[in-house]
Amino acid sequence: MRIGLAANRRHHADGDAALFRWLRASGAGLRELDHSLHVVGRTHDAIVEHRALDGFARLHRYPLGRDGGLMKLVAEIVGMGEDRTLDGAIYLIDPVDPSSIFPEAVALKRQCVIQGKPFLSTVASARDWVESERIHAGLPADTGADDLHAFEGQTLALIAHDAMKPRMLDFVGAHFDLLSRFADRVATGTTGGLLNDLAWSRGWPADVPWAQRFRSGPLGGDAQIADLVLDGRCHRAVFFEDPHVARQHEADIQLLERAVTTVTDTVACLTSPAVADRWARAAVIRAAMG
Repeated sequence: MRIGLAANRRHHADGDAALFRWLRASGAGLRELDHSLHVVGRTHDAIVEHRALDGFARLHRYPLGRDGGLMKLVAEIVGMGEDRTLDGAIYLIDPVDPSSIFPEAVALKRQCVIQGKPFLSTVASARDWVESERIHAGLPADTGADDLHAFEGQTLALIAHDAMKPRMLDFVGAHFDLLSRFADRVATGTTGGLLNDLAWSRGWPADVPWAQRFRSGPLGGDAQIADLVLDGRCHRAVFFEDPHVARQHEADIQLLERAVTTVTDTVACLTSPAVADRWARAAVIRAAMG
């Protein structure tokens, strides 16, 4: 696989920055998978300077962001031919860096969602993705990723915009047993109601909500879940976004996304049905490994 990689300045400023925390946790897995990393200028240079991937031959430098490096990642997520098509992107976002809302940064996420490819904006998401790909490659579970799979002590958020609610129901129906392992599930209003109905139809106790319902997104549900994220009470978000429509509550959606990137080490986020399904299948296989 070919994966784009970028990190805002704060996330590669020193050896303890988010980029290097991820590489220390997942570098061995990246080497096992032998994926190629296509890295925007300063992020690439920081990796080399800190010798974070010494000997890794499949590290490719792209131009600086100001010279179009991030724009090139967007084009290659869409696809520029056999040798210039990326399979996903890792973009470690500093939510207070102005460049995180530049058009090319927004477009990178949007095109990953449209194309059904991973968009990984937190350390936890990037770690989780590497472990899932290792499992799909038939490699043994990495005990260093056990914290990501301790679902019985975690809260899962399930959020879907109107056009994506049927896809969310399909996803939950296909992976109901796995998702029921989480200690708690939360959802915005309408989605939560639909998920509870589904759970009750599957034999979940009729007097027990499968998902705790917050307000609908336009009435503040995204903000309520963002508060859980910031307080360390939500550990994974499955967020099926419809990238094709303008939304009156866009600021609320951005607030939730900002909350996730603020606590980059502790929340993993899945942003499309295809990516979520691949994660869920890997999680089931990993659990069966014992």
